[in-house]
Amino acid sequence: MGRGRAKAKQTKVARELKYANHNMDLERLRQDLGVVDEPMRDDETDAPNDGAGQA
Repeated sequence: MGRGRAKAKQTKVARELKYANHNMDLERLRQDLGVVDEPMRDDETDAPNDGAGQA
């Protein structure tokens, strides 16, 4: 018993997180994380182009 209140609280918190206006300074976050904005080279693509693993 008592699960109704707990579930209602979880639903309320989830809804607040989903719809809240999160004002984030993304540029400062990038600086804090030490992200360097460098263009990707051709050999750093996500999918290999050498044909390995294809049937």
